[in-house]
Formats: sequence, structure tokens, C-alpha cells
Amino acid sequence: MVTAVAEKRVVSPRLVGRSDELELLVRALSNPPAVVVVEGEAGIGKTRLVAELSSRPELAGRRVISGACRHVREPFPLGPLIDALRSVGDDLARAELSPLTGALRPLIPELANALPARPEPLEERLAERHRVFRALVEILGSLGAAVLVLEDLHWADEQTMDFVRYLLGDPPAALAVVLTFRSEEAQPHVRAVTARLRDSIDRAHLGLTPLDPEKTGALAAAILGTDRVSSEFAGYVHERTSGLPFAIEELLALLRSRGTLVPRGGGWARRTLDALDVPTGIRDSVLERVSQLSGDARAIAEAAAVLQTPMRVSVLVGTCALPATAGRGGLTAALASGVLTEHGEAVGFRHLLAAQAVYDDIPISRRIDLHARAAAVLERLDPVPVGQLAHHLRRADRMAEWVEAAEQAADRAVALGDDDEAARVLEDVLRHGPLDTERRSRLAVKLARVALEASRGTDLLDLLTGLLADGDRFPRAVRGELRFRVALLVARAGGDVVELHRLFAEAVDELTDRPDLQAWAMVCLGMPTTPSMPLADNVAWLHRSLEIVPAIQDPAVEVFLLGKIAMVLVALGDAEWRHIADRIVARSGGTPRQPREVSAYCSTALEACYAGHHAVSAQLLDTAEKSAASGESRRAQLNARSIRTLLDYCAGRWEHLDHEVRNLLEELDEMPRHRTYVQVVAGCLAHAQGRLDEARQLLVEAVDRVEALGESDLAPMSVAALIRVLIARGEHDAALARADSLAGTVQVQGIWAVTARVLPELTQTLVSAGRTSEATALVDRFADELGRLDAPLAPATVSHARGLLDAAAQRWTEAAQQLLIAADRYEPLPCPYEAARAREEAAVCLAAVGDPRAKDLLQSATTTFQRLGATWDWGRAAGHARAHGIEVRRPRRGGRTSYGNALSPRELQIAELAALGHTNKEIAQRLFLAPRTVDTHLGAIRRKLGVRSRAAIAHRLYDEAAHSGVDETTQFT
Repeated sequence: MVTAVAEKRVVSPRLVGRSDELELLVRALSNPPAVVVVEGEAGIGKTRLVAELSSRPELAGRRVISGACRHVREPFPLGPLIDALRSVGDDLARAELSPLTGALRPLIPELANALPARPEPLEERLAERHRVFRALVEILGSLGAAVLVLEDLHWADEQTMDFVRYLLGDPPAALAVVLTFRSEEAQPHVRAVTARLRDSIDRAHLGLTPLDPEKTGALAAAILGTDRVSSEFAGYVHERTSGLPFAIEELLALLRSRGTLVPRGGGWARRTLDALDVPTGIRDSVLERVSQLSGDARAIAEAAAVLQTPMRVSVLVGTCALPATAGRGGLTAALASGVLTEHGEAVGFRHLLAAQAVYDDIPISRRIDLHARAAAVLERLDPVPVGQLAHHLRRADRMAEWVEAAEQAADRAVALGDDDEAARVLEDVLRHGPLDTERRSRLAVKLARVALEASRGTDLLDLLTGLLADGDRFPRAVRGELRFRVALLVARAGGDVVELHRLFAEAVDELTDRPDLQAWAMVCLGMPTTPSMPLADNVAWLHRSLEIVPAIQDPAVEVFLLGKIAMVLVALGDAEWRHIADRIVARSGGTPRQPREVSAYCSTALEACYAGHHAVSAQLLDTAEKSAASGESRRAQLNARSIRTLLDYCAGRWEHLDHEVRNLLEELDEMPRHRTYVQVVAGCLAHAQGRLDEARQLLVEAVDRVEALGESDLAPMSVAALIRVLIARGEHDAALARADSLAGTVQVQGIWAVTARVLPELTQTLVSAGRTSEATALVDRFADELGRLDAPLAPATVSHARGLLDAAAQRWTEAAQQLLIAADRYEPLPCPYEAARAREEAAVCLAAVGDPRAKDLLQSATTTFQRLGATWDWGRAAGHARAHGIEVRRPRRGGRTSYGNALSPRELQIAELAALGHTNKEIAQRLFLAPRTVDTHLGAIRRKLGVRSRAAIAHRLYDEAAHSGVDETTQFT
């Protein structure tokens, strides 16, 4: 490490002007788990504020570890986390780590002696990444009471952001996290990272603002080592720095180096201050300080500016155009002046603003030479930092070499799962690089692949579409793959369906050597999204794809595409889907192992749920959940869980559903389609529980997103729920508009099987608007179309709709008969909520003619509503009973005792096992429960006990046992 002796102090020896912010920061971090965000413009003092944490007595005993994101970054994800953990080897040597943490050996070789052996690599990249995430969380948890500081998050790579979201979803109980970023450069996804923290996590948000004149004077006095400065001087400094702490430090360093400020009588005096032409911005102050350096020191400063990121001494000295001895002497002088500073083993400017100011002042010819020298030094490193190498080669105007290094950087980013970085590099090269046809075609396909995974993939459509337009010179197979992947991007962006059909059809003709992609394109053509295409044509494409699927070499891809085919056939009501589902089970051996295989089970289960095949959906989803839980793919687990919420809602399994929905809404930010599934369920539950404003907001957002995503199969369920909410709120015109829109879409697209679910709502809305003849025609059309399809909901919903038509004509007995038939048909599916609504409506019809059966039907309906927790529906049904002079008793919910804030026997059982240190999986195996059910119970336990961790659960149970006189040794054995 280079040792520097600062001849002149350029920073304050103490923190000034941030006492309130520091107290808030310390207070939040003293109560982990906690998250604090510190934001502000460049130079505002974020780093200095968090640097004070290690000296605070309130945090004594807490390990503070920190890492920073870099502006010029290497395609090496999780860099700030890795930097933060490099120094914790001694702590880990004393910890009991699971074999999982061995996955970090390749990432953090400094910890190799403290980590277990590396486990076998996983084939699935996402699974490997999730394993690394879990290992990092375990390492952080093993440190005990600790504070993790991640700075400059506005420069974070996508994997770092993914990990931060993962960590904050369930942080170790003793960990506090500090995140800093620049307000003006932070993207929305950075700001949203703490938007949905669990209630158990303390949080604080600090927005740092410039110092006022008084605090500017206090900071100046601290820097100058005096008690105070005059208000005139404080005003002068504030006027020229706008109260930005970094600018204050730079300005004072400049004034001192020029001799404008001189020590006198224990303080500082100024010389002809008003006559000085002192620059007002950081740039000029930095440049004047650099101008005071010797030639060798200036050369080192310029090299540091070109490198931009702090670098090891050998790289820095090798970049400057000086002999090694002179370079080291210049480095010592630059460090002594405070222009450069040490960053661990590296050296660079204190702040990027200073580096940029110096860089901009270097003549372009010298900049090119310095970039070339930097590239030459970096090429000799092992491993070569290809991302930084590419950066310098481009700015050295060595374009052909830049293209070569950039492609290597993109490939490395892809291998590490950093699709956003790969997309950025490839886009730059394809837009600006000198490329021959062969390389352009290769890079175009690479970009199209990563664009489908990158967060801003649809922003690349203009470039990819342009490449495709000029792709006649590309090889046929390359052109076909590019066309296919562009089509997928267009579909994601909600593009024109006719254009989509053309792209997929042309891709099919060009992909004869790629059966996997060709079959996939055919499946896309089989999806009924083009109104002008007869459904028979869609089915024909699906059957063509089935002919090609056996030629696919990868079994996981084959099963994945079979899932897509089955999904579409279910939506179309084609019974062939059952045979495809059997093929999925057979090809996967009944146990899906790869995420794509799990996806096939989930896709089929989802569509089966929509169409009312609830039992088959449950079987497929049970298998998918078990496989997802045993694997490493968090995405597969979230996929299965989100579909489970839909199935549980439709099948009337509402116990604990509220809690699971809340958890998933927090976890699914990066999976908008799946979040929409859960949001629909959240809206339905909110309506059933009488939270109409919340239900309306949730469902309007969900329906709009369903339309934007083209999720025509989810539209019936979501629109049906929204219509019920709008009618309950008296918004009949809005309900009618939604009904008309959906009815028109269904009749054009002809997707009847999954639309059966919405028929009663469409009928009721039209009848209420006085359009009974239209409602009758619609029901007849549905009955005719559905009668030819595999649509288990159809008999129930058609009877339900006919009952509503009879009721509108006051044919009370006929209406009740139809509604009771509907209820009996709903019950075995099972659809208990719909069955209860049909019985309630039948009871109202019977009560109108004085039929005594109304009482029992209303009692049955209210019992079901009470069991489900549908308090709004219970109140409505009870109101009907009172209106007809019928008494309805309020039963206990589902025959179960309500324990209020006390733990139920099952919750107490789980709490005791958790207190003894058993994991969720161990508890599930011991009690024969699903791990998801255990997690749900633990959430309820923490909420009832008012605690945040398993350790706190144990303390509460011991305390309660002690106060109740129970022998603790028997209570917890």
C-alpha cells in the first residue's frame, strides 16, 4: 500500500452540519433488521456521513463492512458485495457455515480458506445465481451484529440490484443495511428497491441537501482548524459553492494552496479576498489545485483521470507517460497534495467530479495516448478486465480491437447472468462499431437473446428491427433466429398482432435447422391473438408444432413447448390438451427438474384453473411446487406460488390467502405478469371483505395491465371481479362499459372456454341496463359455443346466467330452479363462492313468492360466506334475509374457533418448533405440512406476538411460560 503524508488537511476532522441526519441514521441502524437510504447529489457528503458509523458508541460491537459500485464497471456482478466481504475471513473462520456457502469460492478467493468446498455447479444459470444469493445472505447472517454499507447504487449492475431486493425481502435478524445513491442519477428501479419492505424491518430515508451559509461557515472553520470564520467569509464560500460540502473542501484547499489564506494568531486571515477571481464550481477549483502540482504529479493525476476508477499503483504508474521511478515520485506528490487519495489498495480521485474535471482539461491527443497506454497495461493483467479494456480501446480510437474486447465483455456478462450489461455493450458495438457482415449477424443474434432477459429489452427494438431489415446478407438460420426473437420482443411491447403473425410465420420458414425455435414460433402462431385468423388455423399451427417437437434434442425445451401447447388448447376448450398434459408428465418422468419443465406444469395448471379444471390444475401445481421448492430457481418458486393463489381463490381455499397475497405482492416486482395474477386475487378478496375502494384500485390496475400484456385468458376473471366491485359502488355505467368491451372481444376472438367464468356478470350487467334481449342473445351464443368444448365451468355458468334472465322477467320459480342447478354444478368443481352466490340469488327469488326454502338457502349461503371470510357477501345475504323477515344466524367461521390475537394450537405447535431452531422444511416434514403453509403460519405468529425473528418468538414463549408457571423444560421439549 502506498503511504501518503498529507501536508495540508483538505477535509474536516469532524462531521459538520449533519448531526440530525446522523442521529436518525444511528437510531435506525440500532434496531435491526433495518434499512436506511441516503440520497443526494454528487459531493453532498453521503460517504462522509456513513463513514461516521464506525465511531458511534451506539453501534459498538457491530461490524461495519462496505462496498461501492463503480462508474466504469467490469462485467463482474455483485462487485460491491464482494468488495465488502473480502475482509471478513477471520470472522468466517469461527462460523459454522453450510456447504451452500462454498458457491462463493470462485467469486471471493480471499475467503477460500474459510469457506467449505465448492458444490457442483448447477446447469441452470438462474438457479446458480439464486444459490449464490442464498450463500451471500448466509455469510452476512454469520457475521452477527453487522452493518452493510453499499454506496453509489446508481451505478449498480442488475445482479447487484437483484441481490439487494432479495436480501431486503428477508434480511438476517442482526443485519442493518445502508444504501446510498445520487438523486439525479438513480433510475426508478433503484429508488423502488425499498418500496415494499416487510413491516418487521425498520426503515429510514435521508435526503441530504446543501448546507446553508451558517453550516457552510462551520464546515469551513472545521477544515481550517479554527473556532469560527466571519459571516462575510462564510457567505463568500457559500456563494461560490452553493453549500456543497465537496465544493467547500476543494475551494478551501485551493485558497490555502495559493496562499490566499494564511495562519495568524491561532486562526486564519485572508488576503485581498474580494479581488480574487476564484472559480465558483468544482471544476475550476480542482484544475487550479492540479496546476500547482509538479509535472510528474500532474502526469499521474491525468492518468488517474483517464482510468477514472481507482486502480492499483502498477496500473496507474504504467498508464502515465513517465519512467517508473518518476511516476512513483509523482504519485507520492499527488497523494501528499490531497489531489489523489487511497482507496484500500487502489489510488484515485476522491470523487468522480474531480476526475471528470481533470479529464475534460486534457488535450484530446494526449487523452488518446493515455487511453492507449491504459489499454496496454490492462491487457497484461490476469485476468484481463475486458470491460475496462474495451472502454479504453474505444477512446484510443482502436475501433477494431474495441469491437473484439467488447464482444468478450458481453460474453462474460452473459456467462455471469448480467444480461443488462451485455445488452448495453452489444448495443454500443452494433450502433457504432466497424463490423463485417459475419460479426454483425453474430452480435445481432446475441443482442436479441439478451434483450429478452434484460430489463430494458424493448428499448432495443428499433436497433434490432433495423438489423433485421438489413438482414438479407445474414445466413438464413441467423436471420430466422433474429426474426423470431424480435417477434417475441414485439409481443412483449404489445406490438401489432398482424405484424407479429408475419414475423413468426417468416421465422418458421427460416428455422428449418432449429426445431426448438421453429416449434416455438409455431406455438406463438397457434395463440389466438389475431382476430382475423380463424381458430381452426391456430389449432393447425399447434398440431404442426407437435409434429416437430420430437426432433428437439433438449428434453427440457421439449417439455416447455408441450406446456405452451397444452396451455393454448385448454383456453380453446380442445380436449386434446389432456393428452398433451400426459405427455408432459411422461417426458419429465412425473418429476420436473429443470425450471423450463416446472414452467410447463405451471402453464398448464394456470390455464386449467381459468377453465375450471380445478382438480387437474391442483395435481399439476402440487408437482410443480414440490420441484420448485427442491430446486434453486426462485423464479420457478414464485411462478408456482402466484398460480397457487389463483387456484386457491377459485377453489375456495381462502384460509391464509390474504397473508400469502401480501407477501407475494412484495416479492413479484420483477415479474409483472405474475404480480398481476396475485393482484387480481387481492382485489377479489378486498371486495369480498368489503374494502371496495381498495378493490376498485387493485382491479382497475390489474385489468389495464391484463389488456396491455395481452393476457386474454386472465381477462374474464379480472373483469368479472371488477364488474362486481363497480356495481357494488353504484358505478353502473363503468360496469356496463367494461362488460361491453369484454363481450365484444370474446365474440371476436372466440376464446370461449376460459370466458365461461364471466358469463353471469355480463348477463347481470346487461339486464340491469335494460338490455335484456342482448343479454338473452349473449347467453344463447355462449351456450351454443361452450356446448361443443371441454369447459367444465360452462354448465354451471350457463344455468346461472339463465337464472338471472328469468329473475329479470320475474319468473321467480323458474329462476330459482336454474340458480339451484347452477349451485349444484359449481359445488363439485369446486367453486364454493360462486355456489353460495347462486344459492343466495335463488333464495331471493323464492322469498319473492313466499317459498319457505328461502330460509335454508340463505342460511347455507351465509355459512359459506362466513367460512370463506367474505364479510361483504355475508352482510348482503343477511340483508336480503332481514328484508324478507328471515332470521339468519351468524355461524362460527368454518366451524373453527377464532383465536383473535392468541396463537391457535397449530400456531403454538409451529412456534415451539421454530423456537427450538427447526427450519421451515424440518417443521413441514415433522407436521406433514407444505413449507409454504409453515411460512404462512410463522407470519401470523410473528404478527400476533409482535416480534420480528425466530429468536424473538423463543423469548416470548419462554416469557409467557414463565409468567404462567409452566415448567420451561417440559414446554419446549
